[in-house]
Amino acid sequence: MPVLMVTGTGTEVGKTVTTAAVAAAALASGRTVAVLKAAQTGVGPDEDGDAAEVARLAGPVTTAELARYPEPLAPATAARRAGRAPVRPAEIAEAAAKLAAEHDLVLVEGAGGLLVRFDEAGGTLADAAELLAAPVLVVASAGLGTLNTTELTARELRRRRLDLLGVVIGSWPGEPDLASRCNVADLPEVSGAPLLGAVPAGAGGLPSAGFRACAPEWLAPRLLGRWDADAFRERTGL
Repeated sequence: MPVLMVTGTGTEVGKTVTTAAVAAAALASGRTVAVLKAAQTGVGPDEDGDAAEVARLAGPVTTAELARYPEPLAPATAARRAGRAPVRPAEIAEAAAKLAAEHDLVLVEGAGGLLVRFDEAGGTLADAAELLAAPVLVVASAGLGTLNTTELTARELRRRRLDLLGVVIGSWPGEPDLASRCNVADLPEVSGAPLLGAVPAGAGGLPSAGFRACAPEWLAPRLLGRWDADAFRERTGL
């Protein structure tokens, strides 16, 4: 698994913090890690973007960013409005392949959901994953509504014959409601893939050292962590 695509079921589901957790767990296991942000939107030229946030939380990773656009919009729209060249799937795949030649693991973080458009031709992160034959990790929200968006994402990955590695809950609440607790069992059912972790809400606010120490506890062994899905399900009380 030299390249892993990280997508969300939408925006604000914890994709960047999950990417940081996977990076931290990989570093703790002795791997070298690179993080590629295909297109950063809504951030100024002198501001830190998602790749920098991953590095702050996870530790010494190589970071790369292919394009940056000032408005917080889908990359294709943001590029058009800024009058700048878009990022195309082939460019994402090429950059990831180059990083993979020098690192044990390359994490490619998308923008929003799987089918968010990067260019005027409708190119997506899924297209880049197809070019690389790379597995995809889906970051989902915990609560009501997540089953629909997760299943739609999983169906599209299967339609494209892409490997859905699993699902991670990107922000697990301290006091989960009934829907969130039920979704621990239902997410693997609707996605047809294992639940590979649950990152606590607010984890991105932890000090870097604390984040790195805890990250393996939030992720399953498939993601180089120690999280146990069965034990977690038992703790939900359902």
